[in-house]
Amino acid sequence: MRMICLRNFPFLDTDSLAPGEAREVLCRDRLGFLLYLSKDGKWTLDEDRVIRLGAREALIWLNERELDQGSFWG
Repeated sequence: MRMICLRNFPFLDTDSLAPGEAREVLCRDRLGFLLYLSKDGKWTLDEDRVIRLGAREALIWLNERELDQGSFWG
């Protein structure tokens, strides 16, 4: 597996309204692309997600504007 891109961005927690930081990591393996999502750098199973992406989705993620970052969380 190879890391392609890593980015961090601020967010507001919807429950507590506390500021936090989210991390998104795009990796590539022999089957395609994986997007790892984590909040506050914590490695908790309930907050972390791994999403398999196709080539088109990976390109869309890589070319997101700064204001649109975090769109894969929804």
